[in-house]
Amino acid sequence: MTELGEAPLTAVKAPVRTVAAERRMAAIVPEQNVVGHALVLVIAIMTFLSCLTFGGVTLVRDTATVWEAQISREATIQIKPVDGLDMDAALTHAAQIARGFAGVQDTRIVDRAATARLLEPWLGSGLDIDALPVPRLVIVTIDQNAPPDFPAMRSLLVSEIASASLDDHRTWVDRLVTMARTTVSIGIAILVLILSATVLSVIFATRGAMAGNGHIVEVLHFVGAESAFIAREFRQHFLRTGMKGAAAGGIAAIIVFVLFAWWSMLNMATPEADQASALFGNFAIGPIGYVGVALIIFVVAGLTAATSHITVIAFLSDIDKRQPDGG
Repeated sequence: MTELGEAPLTAVKAPVRTVAAERRMAAIVPEQNVVGHALVLVIAIMTFLSCLTFGGVTLVRDTATVWEAQISREATIQIKPVDGLDMDAALTHAAQIARGFAGVQDTRIVDRAATARLLEPWLGSGLDIDALPVPRLVIVTIDQNAPPDFPAMRSLLVSEIASASLDDHRTWVDRLVTMARTTVSIGIAILVLILSATVLSVIFATRGAMAGNGHIVEVLHFVGAESAFIAREFRQHFLRTGMKGAAAGGIAAIIVFVLFAWWSMLNMATPEADQASALFGNFAIGPIGYVGVALIIFVVAGLTAATSHITVIAFLSDIDKRQPDGG
């Protein structure tokens, strides 16, 4: 009797445990659907473009900084040949005048051979510099932290050597600074536009997901599910979607940057690479660039989650306004 009595109890308990283990709350937002895949692709493309824009801005800014440092490190004294002028003596005198000013670290006279090499791309080889009315140069290396008094130096040079002129490269530096600031502003504007497009895409995707599951959302809302709970479900889903897409786009951008840097190093000795390096450096965005890419990935994922959360809250508020008494 005892064995017969215990058997039914065991038979009853086993199904109860099985049912309890299998009961799970169905996800409000489907994990896998066409809209989700498309949104991941859109976010990946937007993140890729954002990272490329940020990397390009970083590259141009760093290159402009290098240019500015190189240009502001030197000044140039130019002496034009005139009748009765002893050019060699004038060059030596100009160098001595420049060295007499505080803030001048060194002076270097550009000799005939160096001047001929500078003109060779335009006038060809085998030039007789003395037979041509070619200005001669003195390179003045200055202390960037304590530059010399350029107006006083310019005035003294002109009074001592009538055909001399001083170029402190201030015009070029100002243009470079303006160019760098303009590039950064354009890059920021492009980033804002791309992120805005991403936010709009998330809004449409969230509304599409809610339209497909609108009856479930309304039932949950009317039976007492808080708006924060429903919004959290959507936020978590779109956060995962945003992280997938943003990570894919960011990794693709990093691969592009690494390939460009590798190509630049591989072709370092070629004329094409020399010209590209002169304009854009070695195509390496540096640690700041990679940190920026990681930051963009988290920003895009966060925007995706926050946008879906706000959209759901707005949707539920609209339901409450249409049916304020819950009927």
